[in-house]
Amino acid sequence: MQLRNISKEVVDFVVNNPDSISNEDDNQQIFQKVMEQHLYRVCVNANKNPSVIKTVYKTSKISKYDTL
Repeated sequence: MQLRNISKEVVDFVVNNPDSISNEDDNQQIFQKVMEQHLYRVCVNANKNPSVIKTVYKTSKISKYDTL
């Protein structure tokens, strides 16, 4: 989050108000939200209890991720 300059508040908002959630084969969930012409993606390891955020990033290439 710090390296990508994404605040905890933004991550919390994406996880609590996603536009979509993708479930991957390795029990990873990807929470996605479009805000201010960027797509934010939060990748969560759901195998852990509590769940662990693995990575967070934003991209302007919204059309690359057709899951919305």
